[in-house]
Amino acid sequence: MSPYSYPRFPIIGTPLTSNAIRVMMLGCGELGKEVIIELQRLGIEVIAVDRYPNAPGHQVAHRSHVIDMTDGKAIRALVLQEKPHLIVPEIEAIATQTLMELEAEGIVEVIPKARATFLTMNREGIRRLAAEELGLPTSPFKFASSLEELQQAIDQGIGYPCFVKPVMSSSGKGQSKLEGPQDVVKAWEYAASAGRVDAGKVIVEGLIDFDYEITQLTVRTLDAKGEPFTAFCEPIGHVQKNGDYVESWQPMQMTELARKKSQEIAKKVTDNLGGRGIFGVELFVKGDEVWFSEVSPRPHDTGLVTLASQTQSEFELHAKAILGFPVDVSLKTPAASSVIYGGMDVKGIGFTGLEKALALPGVAVRLFGKPEAFLKRRMGVTLASANDTDRAREIAKLASEAIKTVSP
Repeated sequence: MSPYSYPRFPIIGTPLTSNAIRVMMLGCGELGKEVIIELQRLGIEVIAVDRYPNAPGHQVAHRSHVIDMTDGKAIRALVLQEKPHLIVPEIEAIATQTLMELEAEGIVEVIPKARATFLTMNREGIRRLAAEELGLPTSPFKFASSLEELQQAIDQGIGYPCFVKPVMSSSGKGQSKLEGPQDVVKAWEYAASAGRVDAGKVIVEGLIDFDYEITQLTVRTLDAKGEPFTAFCEPIGHVQKNGDYVESWQPMQMTELARKKSQEIAKKVTDNLGGRGIFGVELFVKGDEVWFSEVSPRPHDTGLVTLASQTQSEFELHAKAILGFPVDVSLKTPAASSVIYGGMDVKGIGFTGLEKALALPGVAVRLFGKPEAFLKRRMGVTLASANDTDRAREIAKLASEAIKTVSP
């Protein structure tokens, strides 16, 4: 039996009072911001934590803090100060060993579980779990701790073309495609400099001949008996450039067998990781064949499309699953999202053209409120709903192209 009652919190108190349910978000970018809003709609008191001031989530939380989240002592001190009931990580670069200790000591519950955040913090943990422990199909891969090991891994089986990624990064940071030996040194240096944390190790993956890739959003919550219950959203198709998502749409059309395999793989991984919340499971698909790529134990950037496409967005699903509440994963309408980039390196960026974007049929705009822009930093997203995903993608891209960034 589950150690929890149903629902997880039978009584939801009032924020900023002694009976409040307190949630601490570790990482408060655009995804964390939306989760915070949904938690607050359910009467939860939210403490937002990030590595820089005025992060998007800071702007909507009850309280905010700026700390180095890779510093275990700093995390422990803040947890003891704020006394949250739940910790919800939004990024990988966190002192996960400290989270495991805090959870083992009974001080706080980590979402989905401290072990899940530890395993998925770097690609080595989750890839070894998927391929070696669970026996899931993956691309050929090896890990390398030096330039020499990287070259050896490629020469002794991985081959070209291949991909090199830091073991600890997100949103495509530090990833490179290698076409030949001339790219190895540059890829190693980029992985070391652009990852969330320089762990001194990379994963090198062989190329899979796939048709497309999807995100299978998978939700774990509690059923009426307090037992774990898994639900699946419609598959999300997406386009990535240099490992970073630039557009996504839902639903992605795929064969019924590939759809079934995707859900089976996602359930195997998330059952092993355990806990409650939403997981973004990335998969490669060719015909009826499916390969596991990665999993994030939190809302996924490609899932921003669910703000338009689903009855309950991935953020609402995450908030409800965290609390052990029932969820509704039904599709409302075909929809698409398209990224708005910073286009420049500047603080306090401005935007023009919103009136043109919003004049398009079925369009919504989300500007994230990030205090500093970079050339390829996501600063917002356009959303479009339509009768089919092709039309939705067309409109979403037109909307994002209509919005221009300007220096203050």
